[in-house]
Amino acid sequence: MINLLRNLLLRDFWLKLFSLALAVLIWLTVSFAIRKEVSPVTVLAATHTEERTYYNIPVKVMSSASDVRTFKVNPTEVRITVRGEPRLLEGLQPDDIRAVVDLTGIESARALSKRIEVTTPAGITFVQVFPDQVEVIVQPKH
Repeated sequence: MINLLRNLLLRDFWLKLFSLALAVLIWLTVSFAIRKEVSPVTVLAATHTEERTYYNIPVKVMSSASDVRTFKVNPTEVRITVRGEPRLLEGLQPDDIRAVVDLTGIESARALSKRIEVTTPAGITFVQVFPDQVEVIVQPKH
């Protein structure tokens, strides 16, 4: 029994030690990468930013040019929260923020839920949209 344990520990000792060191190095790298989600540059920039919420932003529908169907979305307006430097937010108008539902490639459906895609000007970061999905009602082709 003692020989079995001695062989288990001492046989290929350097290879086992190298494997242990490599495993610890990989663990430290992953652990460090997870903790480093927020870089110092992001923290510095975040100290000079504000959040602002815009209400009643209309939801626009994007479909292919060859699609002659009409689409209705429910709700037709959403609430969007953005973040940016105060001077950029002062000049930001609700028309500068776009809430779009992409319906290109929809072949046949009567009703479906689609996620809203938000685009903002440079320097403005999209934070949240509520609701984040809309119900799309597809009218038949005429």
